[in-house]
Amino acid sequence: MTREPKQDRSRATRLRLLEATIDTLAESGWAATTVGVVAQRAGVSRGATQHHFPTREDLITAALEYMFDSRMDQVRDENLDVVSGVAHTERVVAGLIEQYSGTLFKAALQVWTAAAADPALRERIVPLEERFGRVAHRAAIEQLGADDSDPVVHRMVQATLDLARGLGLADVLTDDSRRRAEIVRHWAAQLDAILVDARGRQASGRTAG
Repeated sequence: MTREPKQDRSRATRLRLLEATIDTLAESGWAATTVGVVAQRAGVSRGATQHHFPTREDLITAALEYMFDSRMDQVRDENLDVVSGVAHTERVVAGLIEQYSGTLFKAALQVWTAAAADPALRERIVPLEERFGRVAHRAAIEQLGADDSDPVVHRMVQATLDLARGLGLADVLTDDSRRRAEIVRHWAAQLDAILVDARGRQASGRTAG
């Protein structure tokens, strides 16, 4: 029987701990997400857990970084090549909003709430969320095929991300999927019109030049 390399076992243990942290945060909240609870859920000894993450704050911060990477992977992996025009814009908007309505967002929300009352935790979390915001904005621009140098486009894409966050909050207590779908359609139509107008201005500028 071939033994799993030590490095691979360590990586697998770390991943189990991070996923257990996210699931516990989303299901049970901040107060219940202790090192002991996470270790038990992951099937890892407390000593092994603290070897990877010496403090609770280390564990939570690493889990947020993992959430950040996972959320960005979901955005990048979205297949949008099969549609075009306003249907494409609607798919992008729906995909962005989906990032704020799942387990990862609910887990992150628990940490944000705790960080609001904990300056030390907030100092760790704010840079991560700022980085996520920048990368999410850039990913949205790329998926939309938009020109971020256009100030109107820049503001509309940022507003789309702000809208997504707000709809995610609305979905925490009740299933808001029906209203969310209607909002996606209307917002996407407005966003697409602005993108088309911006492309027209850009083309006119090239022609004039």
